[in-house]
Amino acid sequence: MDKKTKRFLLTNDDGIYARGLAALYREVSLVGDCTIVAPEREQSAVGHAITLARPLMVKKARKGGKFWGYAVEGTPADCVKIGVGELSETPFDCIVSGINRGGNVGINVIYSGTVSAATEGTILGIPSIAVSLDSHERDADYSTAARIAARLADEVVTRGFVSGFTLNVNVPDLPSRDIKGLLLTRQGTARLEETFDKRIDPRENIYYWLAGETRVPDGDDTSTDAAAVKAGYISITPLHYDLTRYSDMEMLKQRCDTIDF
Repeated sequence: MDKKTKRFLLTNDDGIYARGLAALYREVSLVGDCTIVAPEREQSAVGHAITLARPLMVKKARKGGKFWGYAVEGTPADCVKIGVGELSETPFDCIVSGINRGGNVGINVIYSGTVSAATEGTILGIPSIAVSLDSHERDADYSTAARIAARLADEVVTRGFVSGFTLNVNVPDLPSRDIKGLLLTRQGTARLEETFDKRIDPRENIYYWLAGETRVPDGDDTSTDAAAVKAGYISITPLHYDLTRYSDMEMLKQRCDTIDF
């Protein structure tokens, strides 16, 4: 397939001018045509929220004097919905969300706007990838993660092996020569261990900043996303929006059968 026939929708949750998105565009645009539709401002940890109670404002964003993409005053899922439904007359072959500043692993996947944007693409029937770099440093180097994202996106469109699920990709913050390889992983149980920074404003009102650190449980090994990344591997986890606990359906059926309504 000629690269010019491949069309990618790029989005994120860190905002349309985030460095991770710029790095993603530089690499993915080498393998196909890219359209950016991203939140006007940071929308980290908004999950799969969508905008219903107010208009969804869309502006053309410029960068370096040139058109850069569409800035949406909404959530990452909003961006995918309106990007697919209204902002392009030609269908997209793949949606790539990222590159997120900070890993999206374990329980944190539920909160992630980056993963939710890709999941929305999957719901709409488009192969979708979420990509995160395991670093919160403002000067983090996204180049390796961007090259990995572009390679995966190209393979997904060319070979068509992603259908009905989302690829959640987490890249360790290491030079490419130090990355040990790629592991197919399951979602682990790592979670943010929260702390609250209590402060007082000039009018003596108390307020809090949520902080914390994602820790890998002792029982997790490199078959899980967070442990694999911590060990220096690229983690790829297939995710699905069906949250049904199938293994407990029969047990619950038996319990429910005994309840008289």
